Amino acid sequence: MPRATNAPASRARRKRVIDASKGYRGRRSKLFRYAKDAQMKGKYWAYRDRKTRKRNFRALWITRLSAAVRAEGITYSRFIEGLKFANITIDRKVLSDIAIHDEPTFKQIVAKVRAALEKKQAA
Repeated sequence: MPRATNAPASRARRKRVIDASKGYRGRRSKLFRYAKDAQMKGKYWAYRDRKTRKRNFRALWITRLSAAVRAEGITYSRFIEGLKFANITIDRKVLSDIAIHDEPTFKQIVAKVRAALEKKQAA
């Protein structure tokens, strides 16, 4: 009985990895051993950095909001606290976008927050 080597499947698997690593530099795109490692690392980094991107954008929105509310004379933490009392449910992403692109609307929101904070303080 002839020896079965599973060569077609092995070759197809290796070819699939090499094809997927097309565009990598040097041996990472040509040799199976290095292409396989490059693929694994690439997938790991992609997964990790999808999480990191969310974290970075949230930090950016908070920084933008902080700068915008400081220009209006309130601190960021007081502003967020005042949003709860004013029953305004807009997330940080939209608030920072409003602060950048629609200044009159943002000033109205700040005015409502200020009024809610004063009302809370009076009570």
